[in-house]
Amino acid sequence: MLWIDGIASEPAAPLDRGLEFGDGLFETMAVLNGRVRLLDRHLDRLAAGCARLGIKPPSRDLLRAEIIAAAQAPGTAVLKLVLTRGDGGLGYAVDDSRLSRRYLVAAPSRRRAPSALERGVRVATLPTPMAIQPRLAGIKHLNRLDQVLFRQDVAALGVDEGLVADPEGRLVCGSMSNVFLLLNGTLTTPALHRCGIDGVMRGALLAVCARLGIAVAVRDVMLSECVGASEGFLTNALIGLWPIGEFDGRALSVGPVTRRLMDEVATWQD
Repeated sequence: MLWIDGIASEPAAPLDRGLEFGDGLFETMAVLNGRVRLLDRHLDRLAAGCARLGIKPPSRDLLRAEIIAAAQAPGTAVLKLVLTRGDGGLGYAVDDSRLSRRYLVAAPSRRRAPSALERGVRVATLPTPMAIQPRLAGIKHLNRLDQVLFRQDVAALGVDEGLVADPEGRLVCGSMSNVFLLLNGTLTTPALHRCGIDGVMRGALLAVCARLGIAVAVRDVMLSECVGASEGFLTNALIGLWPIGEFDGRALSVGPVTRRLMDEVATWQD
């Protein structure tokens, strides 16, 4: 027997493992004038996540076609694709014969840029650390309770975004973003082989920096180093690039490296 919102449902279908265990992946994509920005990077990350978790996804061509079609819905600014391992039993063991299940949602824009975006957003270090799990590092899996806690911390601090460290004091990312800081004259972004999400916008900007001749260090960054940052910015697929104007109460300038990359991202249509 299965009850949904207190109402008995019969026959009792197995629960989706995405709901039971967070056994799946998701991609949140920006839609600009009917086109999905960085679609190939989203599909690449989804495929990498499926390989890591051992989930058998639909074909890339099928996913691409469904996403492109959904992006044409009037008023769509965001698409969210959730891919789970599908139905399963009540235990953790995986049945490789089961098919994956996908959910695709089209929505209007859900996050407005802060009014002070031109001057830079307010960022603070959050008190809750991010758990280390190298086997899940980089992929966008459905286990997001860390991020739920982080967003509560952000709201409590009254800032636009919060930066998160692992339990050993290494900077990882923002609650909903990746972070780049100019440290000792070098644009730097934290390594993500222990935990954190390898954002599609992060990857796109690393490629752009290589093309523009902007050196970027991808390495462990201790929180103690961040007080020396002279400029910085946040990235994700929806916000694009947000400059940091205040970090833990200290003013940062929206400097030339940040502005150059802001101008670059502003020209992207897909």
